[in-house]
Amino acid sequence: MHSPIPFSKGVLEASIAENKASLKRTHPEVWSDSPNPYDRKRQDNCPVGLKNVGNTCWFSAVIQSLFNLLEFRRLVLNFNPPANAQDLPRNQKEHRNLPFMRELRYLFALLVGSKRKYVDPSRAVEILKDAFKSNDSQQQDVSEFTHKLLDWLEDAFQIKAEEERDGEKPKNPMVELFYGRFLAVGVLEGKKFENTEMFGQYPLQVNGFKDLHECLEAAMIEGEIESLHSENSAKSGQEHWFTELPPVLTFELSRFEFNQALGRPEKIHNKLEFPPILYLDRYMHKNREITRIKRDEIKRLKEYLTVLQQRLERYLSYGSGPKRFPLVDVLQYALEFASSKPVCTSPVDDLGASAPASSTLPQQTSLWETGKQQGPSSSDVPSTSPVQRSVIHKPFTQSRIPPDLPMHPAPRHITEEELSVLEGCLHRWRTEVENDTRDLQESISRIHRTIELMYSDKTMVQVPYRLHAVLVHEGQANAGHYWAYIYDHHQNRWMKYNDISVTKSTWEELERDSFGGYRNASAYCLMYINDKEQYLIQEEFNKETGQILVGMDTLPSDLRDYVKEDNKRFEKELEEWDAELAQKAQQEKLLSQIPRAPAPSPAIKLEYTRLLKLAQEDPPPECDYRLRHAIVYFIQNQAPKKIIERTLLEQFGDHNLSFDERCRNIMKVAQAKLEMIKPDEVNMEEYEEHNSCLKAGGTWILHLTLLFLLLSYMEALLYLIYAYQNNKELLSKGPYRGHDEELISHYRRECLLKLNEHAAALFESGDDQEVNNGLIIMNELIVPCLPLLLVDEMEEKDIVAVEDMRNRWCSYLGQEMEPNLQEKLTDFLPKLLDCSTEIKGFNDPPKLPSYSTHELCERYARIMLSLSRTPADGR
Repeated sequence: MHSPIPFSKGVLEASIAENKASLKRTHPEVWSDSPNPYDRKRQDNCPVGLKNVGNTCWFSAVIQSLFNLLEFRRLVLNFNPPANAQDLPRNQKEHRNLPFMRELRYLFALLVGSKRKYVDPSRAVEILKDAFKSNDSQQQDVSEFTHKLLDWLEDAFQIKAEEERDGEKPKNPMVELFYGRFLAVGVLEGKKFENTEMFGQYPLQVNGFKDLHECLEAAMIEGEIESLHSENSAKSGQEHWFTELPPVLTFELSRFEFNQALGRPEKIHNKLEFPPILYLDRYMHKNREITRIKRDEIKRLKEYLTVLQQRLERYLSYGSGPKRFPLVDVLQYALEFASSKPVCTSPVDDLGASAPASSTLPQQTSLWETGKQQGPSSSDVPSTSPVQRSVIHKPFTQSRIPPDLPMHPAPRHITEEELSVLEGCLHRWRTEVENDTRDLQESISRIHRTIELMYSDKTMVQVPYRLHAVLVHEGQANAGHYWAYIYDHHQNRWMKYNDISVTKSTWEELERDSFGGYRNASAYCLMYINDKEQYLIQEEFNKETGQILVGMDTLPSDLRDYVKEDNKRFEKELEEWDAELAQKAQQEKLLSQIPRAPAPSPAIKLEYTRLLKLAQEDPPPECDYRLRHAIVYFIQNQAPKKIIERTLLEQFGDHNLSFDERCRNIMKVAQAKLEMIKPDEVNMEEYEEHNSCLKAGGTWILHLTLLFLLLSYMEALLYLIYAYQNNKELLSKGPYRGHDEELISHYRRECLLKLNEHAAALFESGDDQEVNNGLIIMNELIVPCLPLLLVDEMEEKDIVAVEDMRNRWCSYLGQEMEPNLQEKLTDFLPKLLDCSTEIKGFNDPPKLPSYSTHELCERYARIMLSLSRTPADGR
């Protein structure tokens, strides 16, 4: 049995820990999709995403890469189960493969014609997963899943091919699409051999190479290939030559290796470049003779290049000591020294007079000797009186400083004739060195250019392959996330497929995430397609009209009906949502026509007039008057007049406001007026609804602000999460129903960053209890919140914050730590690096603390004072 794209054992060992960790994970309750179906509606003809249903980002990346190969898509969509499938013995293979093909067809059909922004692949994924469950229920590695996916496709098409054969050997379209052949030519212990072999995905080593061609050259030549052309029977080696390339050529980049010392897999983050167009002529068997000549020429040039680089290095790093300098600079410094004029110091008679006669040195002492004896130069010795100078009693240190000591290095004795000769020599030598250096650099550049253009002649650019998809892995060997960059051949642009998120991208973004050497992301699989085989990406035509078939027109009738049914269910959701909004709007309109009751007293009327004036102003978010009074919130939201009146009276009728006789009188009037309001005058359901809106839009924000500024980050975060969600629903009902989103998102982002720092500090402590507390914070608070930052309009500040948090924890991977910490980190990181935007839920919303009126007023005053002292910074 062949597999169109077999994955290596290295990748298997590298990420098996991720899947083990996922089994240990206790998933919090998953929130349902956004209640507003318009948030889940597909925009125009934007590609459809795939929902992450639990560590299935690998499935999304592979499926989207294959789905966007139009020929592969046609093969899957037009697959029909064998006619006699029901009559065949239902063996294990057929029991799994045929149901999987059915679910894959449904999934592809939805990706073509769904009106949803993303679809759920659960049924296809579960069939795959069930095939890998062992006795201990441990699921296998991502590479095995992908291997099995394509393995089953091959099996399913083989069954169909054998049924349709007419005396000929059946052709399997999966093999035809993904398989090629190469000829292995070599010598083994002096005996020559030639073997033809099939290959699917071609494995390439990354370590030690700078680009894809270097990897391919190393993979195509093994051992000492010179033995093929010599009589030395002791050598062994082989060459690989492609004899037949598949239409879809996939390279597996081996970025994982097992560290025997540490006993765990590690990821190679080295940079590896690959081109958008790859010419494979040099690896074809038909070009072997000219390729061998070019390889010999490149080898000779590289040997000569090494000699030139060694010569250049002697010019750029000159000297015999531990420190080396460019020779041209050494000559320039020597020229500057020779040209310097000595500037002498003035005599220091007072120092000489104060020195004992017995310690005076002869005046003919040389500068070298004086330097050894004195230590510091004259420029370091202050010209002070003997009273200010502390005398150090050491032999030969009290001598008088020579009056002719120069202020800077310069020749002591040199004639004009000597200086002229020396300057001429140094100038000439410096010019010679500059010329030699430039000639060497130009020669090296020419050789590099010659090597680069060695395969650029017309005969060696006849087999072009275009990059179709890049599958990217972010993280370490035992933890990470997968996504894909896929080229849209008709729009001539790159698209990024990251679970439910499908966005336009660029080659620059692909380079940043895929080449490696930057952050923890790099490509692990490259999918190239034959650029001359247009059928791979060619759209279908209606043979009768000649029109291009798009969307639903490309689907077989059974799948078209399936997608139409799903779209009807989604359209019904949209209609029900619209009807619900229309009903609420009508109710609000009718209630707003009820005449307003007069104010019960001058004091209450005066307060209402003040609040009405505040409601008409437009303050900045941090001074929003809705935070200061519920009536302002109700007025701006056009609440029914009876609700506003009742709310105002309830506030004046509060027993806690009986501070003095005047307040008690107002309180009694308000209470009496409340008793006069008949139950049927106020719609209590609507009253409770507006109170609920107030709680979400005003009181909650007030409390979360209190908690946040008092540094209760964990409690504040829960308020922020639910306040943001409820606030968003309120804003969908009207511009004044909710609060400014940026204000809440800012505090939510700051809370997460503070908590992440706190959790990281606990982890760094190494104490078991504190490490566990830190991971609890991450697992129960931070990780469930990350999708909230990634899914909402992809706010750039939120994305940067998520990247900062992930980088903080990824930085620990390169550090030595105790085995128990390493195990905990390995278990935790997959959750943090999972980039899916599937929103996880929390338990019940937090309940507001029960504060008395006096406590609330005191806390409120303290916080508002803090806000007035601190710059808002956009908050």
